[in-house]
Amino acid sequence: MARVFVYGTLKKGQPNYKHMINTAKGLAKFQGRGRTVEKYPLVIAGKYNIPYMLNIPGTGHHVAGEIYSVDDQMLQFLDEFEGCPDMYQRTLMQIEVVEWEGKGGAGEGRGAAEGVVECFVYSTMTYPPEWVGLPYHDSYDSSGKHGLSYVLRESR
Repeated sequence: MARVFVYGTLKKGQPNYKHMINTAKGLAKFQGRGRTVEKYPLVIAGKYNIPYMLNIPGTGHHVAGEIYSVDDQMLQFLDEFEGCPDMYQRTLMQIEVVEWEGKGGAGEGRGAAEGVVECFVYSTMTYPPEWVGLPYHDSYDSSGKHGLSYVLRESR
């Protein structure tokens, strides 16, 4: 099992969360909520209003999201879903645990004792330079006050 941190459309209540609970694609177990230890720019970009975490450590905000434990099948699905490695790149990042699911769960895995876990995150180093000038968000909600509703793949 691997840990994955999701910050966009795959979170609970967001347009692509259905994929996280579709066991035909693999297993994903919600572990808790967290935020990036380093700051990153989270932008909403492109004609489909897709959330992207730009891989520019030290710039932007501590991005909020959810931590999942996923099996190899789900990780492979997520790689394909996220267009890895072209659109997004899957990298390891330090995630501060904000709220852990269940009691005593934070004790599992290295680094969890101090409230920080290492997770795979889909961020991007392959983006148009003008995206750096877009507004930065600390969390993502497809129906947020930004007014940039996500366009589902089936509607494109």
